[in-house]
Amino acid sequence: MNEELTAVKDTEATKKEQEHGHVGPFIIRKAIHSTVYEVAVHFSQTSRETLKDKILRLIRNEVR
Repeated sequence: MNEELTAVKDTEATKKEQEHGHVGPFIIRKAIHSTVYEVAVHFSQTSRETLKDKILRLIRNEVR
């Protein structure tokens, strides 16, 4: 299986997002066979929740 994972930073969009208090976006690309999946990730600088807190919350909600 030939899989490739790359992270790409969109510099122009990043500048605009940072002006509005956001970090990112980071675009993650993963190629599986002949299909390429892209996920854009954004983080707010004003958020009260850490990434760890967010992931734990998502896992807890999934278990319910």
